[in-house]
Amino acid sequence: MEERISKILSEYGLLSRRQAEAWLREGRITVNDVPASVGQKADPERDRIAVDGIPIGQKPGTACLMLNKPRGYVTTLSDEQGRRTVADLIADCGMRLYPVGRLDLNSEGLLLMTNDGSLANRLTHPSHRVEKEYQVRVSGPVQQAVPLLCRPMTVEGDRFQGARVSVLCKEGETALLSITITQGKNRQVRRMCAAVGLTVHRLRRVREGNLRLGSLSCGHWRWLTEEELDALRRE
Repeated sequence: MEERISKILSEYGLLSRRQAEAWLREGRITVNDVPASVGQKADPERDRIAVDGIPIGQKPGTACLMLNKPRGYVTTLSDEQGRRTVADLIADCGMRLYPVGRLDLNSEGLLLMTNDGSLANRLTHPSHRVEKEYQVRVSGPVQQAVPLLCRPMTVEGDRFQGARVSVLCKEGETALLSITITQGKNRQVRRMCAAVGLTVHRLRRVREGNLRLGSLSCGHWRWLTEEELDALRRE
């Protein structure tokens, strides 16, 4: 069956779709020895698809793992600035897996990584409204800010839906909030908090869909079970 070349390469675990499209523009990907173009379709069972002259081979089995990302790691497979990446943390998994969504440099917690492009799209596309829950340590006017976080807001041109928020505990001048969103835009929780006068001291994702971080140690990873994968696909 014909599919976009960028999707094929993503599902084979070779390149992200964005990277595949960049390489297509650079002429590094060919179909039947002819440079391919962005948006072009091919059938991996029939056509000879190659990256830098190397055929892509057989499609690997799909896999997905959960990583407890520490602070100080960027959510990418490589970094031009030489910073530590989440790929460094799963180097022993034996497969090339891509992050599902993002956690910024100073955020931590549950990060899924997979070579299943369909699953990644299902979890990140806004139309599916998959819940993402964060525990956020903040300081500032918490009592006034919580109702505002529950309402839609526009921050720097981005329209954010209202979050589901509860106060888990208070310690001195800080409070620990549970904040659940379904959009997952760039640095959304941090930007929403800043817009209502809260300073974020720590941000940790603890749940995505029905999958919880649980007791997984910081910096460690584990494979998802078939039951967990089935549940995610039904999200």
